[in-house]
Amino acid sequence: MKNTVKLLGCALLLCASAGVMAQEAGTYMVKVGYAHFDPIVGSGALSAPSLPGTTVDVGTANTGIFTLAYMFTDHWSAEIYGGVPVKHDMYGAGAIRGVGVIGTVKQLPPTLFGQYRFLESSAAFRPYLGLGLTYAKFEDETGSAALTALTNPGGPGTTFSVQSAWGITPQIGFSAAINKKWYLDFSVNKSIIKTTTNLSTGQTVDTTLNPVVTQLSVGYRF
Repeated sequence: MKNTVKLLGCALLLCASAGVMAQEAGTYMVKVGYAHFDPIVGSGALSAPSLPGTTVDVGTANTGIFTLAYMFTDHWSAEIYGGVPVKHDMYGAGAIRGVGVIGTVKQLPPTLFGQYRFLESSAAFRPYLGLGLTYAKFEDETGSAALTALTNPGGPGTTFSVQSAWGITPQIGFSAAINKKWYLDFSVNKSIIKTTTNLSTGQTVDTTLNPVVTQLSVGYRF
């Protein structure tokens, strides 16, 4: 997060003498950049047989993103987010806090946003609000030796799968012109996602992930 703030500050200095950036009706905009995922996890207890109060946590991760947006009017736009799958470490929490990494999972959360952009279409700085529909797709789940030791000691390695899920994603951000075509974009999103993890040993755990996603991108309009 500190690195993101430093990059943002440097980029804003470069934008100080920017020319006019018209984000007007009929404009297409593409962005590429960096995203930091910080899951705010609420975990239920792992079902029996397990130690009472056995829960899970999910670590932070970084990835590259790309987006495509279209301005329907001078203020209303739609934007679709994609990117490189994000790999998260999963940790023991609650009664098993301290056991370390119990598995890894990759997730790809494509999101379609509807956005309202403030100020005039020619403004060099334009804040915006968005609301998105996210599909969190989970894949490549891999259990660790620690997970097997906890759930199936002496038996075959424990595997698990995380159910893909839909969620809602509020967004706040701004665009700042670099010149007439190029611009800097910064946003913060928070997805609201609930899912269930199923273990090969028959146990399950329900979680809310609710990741806060900080994004810094460079965009081009045409």
